[in-house]
Amino acid sequence: MKRAFSAICWFVFTAGAVQAAAQLQQVHPYRDGTPGVTGYRSEVLALVMIQENEFLRLAEAFPAEKYTWRPGPGVLSVAEVFLHVSAANYNMYKLVGAPPPAGLDVAGMETSTTDKAQVIATLKASYAHAKQAITDMADANLEKTMDWQGGKITQRGVLLYIVPHIAEHLGQAIAYARINGVVPPWSLDPPNKK
Repeated sequence: MKRAFSAICWFVFTAGAVQAAAQLQQVHPYRDGTPGVTGYRSEVLALVMIQENEFLRLAEAFPAEKYTWRPGPGVLSVAEVFLHVSAANYNMYKLVGAPPPAGLDVAGMETSTTDKAQVIATLKASYAHAKQAITDMADANLEKTMDWQGGKITQRGVLLYIVPHIAEHLGQAIAYARINGVVPPWSLDPPNKK
């Protein structure tokens, strides 16, 4: 009975995952997959590419004069949110073997500029770094462990941590946009035809 139940659960889970992957490919611009990257890393890379697309489109949609807007004292401004994500793309991926480029001031990145063009360029460069880090990572490294916040974590776990961390800041940027009358561009996209 337990085996039958386990088999049914496995089938439902697998069928749901396949359906979700198919929907993801229909909805987002990366439906051709991630060439040269397979398995778990491919799934993470696809999500990172979706987040990149949405962050860059949202950064472009914000008027330059709103880049210094913040919801209150001591809270990240629009520019700082985008630059915080950029810094995270460098800091987090160094944990899986991709250190930031030499000479890059990641620690000071968050407050380095409010210029829209520079912020977008920094965001693009950080996503190029993140995608290369995932692409270069060996599948065998996914199970390697390291110290993490008083315990241990695998490199797979680090990748698992990065995606929702960045998604949290995407939600923050969306809230900032809506408060400032900026419509997230993808919400205006026509629905995909099946």
